[in-house]
Amino acid sequence: MTKILLAFFLLLSLSLQATDTLSSWNEGKNKTNIINYVQSVTDKNSSDFIPMKDRIAVFDNDGTLWSEQPVYFQFFFAIDRIKALASTHPEWKNTQPFKAVLEGDMKTVIASGKEGLLKLIMATHTGMSDEEFDAIVIDWIKTAKHPTKKVLYSELVFQPMLELLDYMRANGFKTFIVSGGGIDFMRPWASEVYGIPSNQIIGSKIEVKYEDKNIVRIPKVRFIDDKEGKPVGIHYHIGKRPVAAFGNSDGDFAMMEYTEANKKYKTLQLYVHHTDEEREWAYDRKSHIGSLNKGLDYGNEHNWTMVDMKKDWKIIYPFELKNKKEGSK
Repeated sequence: MTKILLAFFLLLSLSLQATDTLSSWNEGKNKTNIINYVQSVTDKNSSDFIPMKDRIAVFDNDGTLWSEQPVYFQFFFAIDRIKALASTHPEWKNTQPFKAVLEGDMKTVIASGKEGLLKLIMATHTGMSDEEFDAIVIDWIKTAKHPTKKVLYSELVFQPMLELLDYMRANGFKTFIVSGGGIDFMRPWASEVYGIPSNQIIGSKIEVKYEDKNIVRIPKVRFIDDKEGKPVGIHYHIGKRPVAAFGNSDGDFAMMEYTEANKKYKTLQLYVHHTDEEREWAYDRKSHIGSLNKGLDYGNEHNWTMVDMKKDWKIIYPFELKNKKEGSK
């Protein structure tokens, strides 16, 4: 009886510890799924045990770790850079999508699609050393504010996902960002915000060259880390299949599917479903950003963890937690 009681209190203690760790998550199926998975694969006596060296968890960034509406935040960075550089590029006044950016015509900018975005990226992310670009990104992320939320972009990270990152790492998982966003845009700030070292960040790349003791950025795409490109990026950067994958859109589906196909270990696939139009945004199948269509159907059919932002998260952003604490004083 004594051994049974000790085992019971040990399990209760572990459960309470996990609950405290994921304190911004409401109790329910999805939180339980996460906790049960982590406990089962880290228990040496479990048939699901995964050695620490193979506990690889991959996270998308845009829409999974921070917001992404009404356009990807790197797009806003590019727009701000176009405005800052406009005086030295008079030709932009008559060339799209630069003309639309300078006139504040976001409808036309968005309508330019990926081709337009690439033009803006190439014009604002190249022609400088990597150190110079890092300094520009760091200055922007410390000062620029979202047009409707009116807070710093770095404040629009998801508190529940920050807790999840901490929880995974506390249980021996190595966490990676695998994003369609630019690797050089994320590295200067993401390490500090997410606690993920820069060498564990995988993203889209532009070409660089070595010149006069510097790495210089040149206007040519090298690799797009999106959709089927994500498993390719994981292969080249990590060299093994993940056991846990976290995303929010069909752009992450190949990464999730690749993780699910791990035949050696039990896996976890989690989608963040944006359902909260009041606190964040509500969108899925028909969204121009972060479309979740195929993944929504497949995830539900295959028992993936489908997080309902409105139902599963007590708060969304860290500043909400700060405001609650200040309000209770």
